[in-house]
Amino acid sequence: MASTSGGADGLSEGSFGGFKNRLGLEKSPYLLQHANNPVNWYPWGKEAFEKAKKENKLIFLSVGYSTCHWCHVMEKESFENKEIGQILNENFVPIKVDREERPDVDQVYMLFVQATQGGGGWPLSVWLTPNLKPIVGGTYFPPEDRYFGRPGFKSVLLKIIKAWQDNDRAVLQQGDEILSQLAQAAKFKIEKTDDLPDCRTIVKNCFDMLNKRYDHEHGGFGRAPKFPQPVYLEFMFRRYAVDKEGDDGRKAREIGLTTLRKMALGGMYDHIGKGFHRYSTDAEWHLPHFEKMLYDQAQLAAAYASAYQVSKEPVFAEILHEILFYVSNCLRDKAGGFYSAEDADSLPAETAAEKKEGAFYVWTYEELLNSLSTTLSGKEGVTEGDVFAFHYDVQKSGNIEPFKDPHGELLRQNVLIVRGDLKKTAEKFDLSVEDTQKILVAARRKLNDLRQKRPRPHLDNKVLTSWNGLMISGFARAAQVLDDPDCLRRASEAIEFLSATVFQPQHERLLRSCYYDAARDGMVIGSNPIPGFADDYAMLINGLLDTYEACFDEKLIQFAEKLQNIQDNLFWDENDNGYFATAAGNESEIVLRLKDGEDGAEPSSNSISCRNLLRLSMFLGRPELAEKAVKLMTSFGSHLQTMPMAVPEMVGALMLYSNTPKQIIICGDSNCDDTKALIRCVNSHYLPNKVVIVSNGETPFLRDRIAVLSSMHKVDGKATAYVCENFECKKPVNTVEELDAILK
Repeated sequence: MASTSGGADGLSEGSFGGFKNRLGLEKSPYLLQHANNPVNWYPWGKEAFEKAKKENKLIFLSVGYSTCHWCHVMEKESFENKEIGQILNENFVPIKVDREERPDVDQVYMLFVQATQGGGGWPLSVWLTPNLKPIVGGTYFPPEDRYFGRPGFKSVLLKIIKAWQDNDRAVLQQGDEILSQLAQAAKFKIEKTDDLPDCRTIVKNCFDMLNKRYDHEHGGFGRAPKFPQPVYLEFMFRRYAVDKEGDDGRKAREIGLTTLRKMALGGMYDHIGKGFHRYSTDAEWHLPHFEKMLYDQAQLAAAYASAYQVSKEPVFAEILHEILFYVSNCLRDKAGGFYSAEDADSLPAETAAEKKEGAFYVWTYEELLNSLSTTLSGKEGVTEGDVFAFHYDVQKSGNIEPFKDPHGELLRQNVLIVRGDLKKTAEKFDLSVEDTQKILVAARRKLNDLRQKRPRPHLDNKVLTSWNGLMISGFARAAQVLDDPDCLRRASEAIEFLSATVFQPQHERLLRSCYYDAARDGMVIGSNPIPGFADDYAMLINGLLDTYEACFDEKLIQFAEKLQNIQDNLFWDENDNGYFATAAGNESEIVLRLKDGEDGAEPSSNSISCRNLLRLSMFLGRPELAEKAVKLMTSFGSHLQTMPMAVPEMVGALMLYSNTPKQIIICGDSNCDDTKALIRCVNSHYLPNKVVIVSNGETPFLRDRIAVLSSMHKVDGKATAYVCENFECKKPVNTVEELDAILK
């Protein structure tokens, strides 16, 4: 076996800024977690590729993210093992990739693993030829063969070494064949149609598919594990908006509202610190996987805003407030950007040797009652802890069934869940609903104070442009629906932050990410900045448009148009339409140029872009942008026709295009009370198929783009609303009552 320089294990202690390998020079929190492994890790890049070619070595690629539980497990079992480290160092070029930083790398090799293994996940483990073509792949590997019936990581390494040493040409040929098959599969996966699919048919099919998967008892879609899937919920509300009286419309409304209610009652919601965990391991939203992701908070904030508009039920506004409270307090950088995630694992106590999943969030019965020991006035023998325990199903033996906790990490622990309601709890203790609510609020505050003394989970403090775009939309939608200036300020500050950091006007491009640097106590760009991907542009543009409709600063539309033009230049497929995920010219690092084709945990860049193009077309009076949106939808025509539930966000864009969107133009000063009253009226309605423009006579950018604005004026000196379709407008109105009647 050939050996690398720098000691028996191929490493030189302290040669990388005090760390054991090159990852110590990186900014990604995930890569830094592995900087002291006895593995000679390289970041993805030219240095590693050249080493593999020069030494004729295979590459071992490990992809994960800093809050990934099984990534932590594989690190502890294998990457901290010196014997395994030596095998890797002497026979491979090991590369670590943060999937959130480099979704392009993750996308290519995840496609390979899904195609060959029937599924994927993280950590993603793939062996590549020196020219980056995949040959073998999987996800988590235990260190030895004896675990869970899976092949051991060490055994897999030795088999691959032997195959390479016996016949490297055959392995290289295998890589060529695999890549060719992947390219064909990717092209087949996204087939265009000659004409735009019929909207009514597509919407009906999408609704029927989701309705079949709907869990009528607990809400949500499918069985355990159950994910929040806000793209499905937003589709349901859009379905309701176009047919409020029809059976499907009413059913869609109920599906969306019930799911959001059930999620907020369950253990997937953090009743103490607020915000949502990643997903539920069971069907009833009780036992979560405890990590908290920014993109979930962002999309669920928007979904709860929609639910409040649709229903006017205060509970949805309350949860919306609480999500944004959590993000503002736990995921927001002081400069205005938003961090990526909080881990599921943490130390149960400062003196503990090992982290456990959920340790920060769970409670024993004794701990809870000792912390909430105050006796209720006039209720001898009844404490606030008794009321709290009943309301949140806290049990002496714990409320997690053993089969849900195979590793015993949650023995005698409780994950808070509301199985009844306030009225039921009040009746149990002969209290008023108002007093019960006060008791629970006070108890939650006490427990939150107590929880802050526990070791916090790891914080992934990198700022991703795409996820920040989603979060800006969440705050902007809340600003509209709740008429909340603090939410607008959060959105605006995040836009200012991104404009000053990840947007590079001299290069006309966005960057993917920036990072918190503790030494500087501020955000920095990495030494090798990663150019933005299509989703970075699409999601930030969406955030800009949503924020414009909350504050009506036309500079946001200008910036959105600039970014859209850049996105078109970098990512548009001139042959088959649609947007590639990556820009051209990076073939030496990315062996397949793919398109984001499905809405999953995050909406795809193509789905979001479709809606952006349609909205910008109306804001800017540029019909060619709507034409591009049609080309984009046609390029995904087979997807829309055969599996619309895979692209519900794009189905929503098709609905926007096909249902004659409204332009609502308000002539008036956005700072004056009469204008604000009309804006509040608009925002009180759920109108997904609209754009709102405020024109005060001093909006030259928009007035130059939309000729009809010059002919619109206040009536009788009052702020006046024009409701138009294709800029053919109804009679102008200047009272809330008149506008409300039109919008209904």
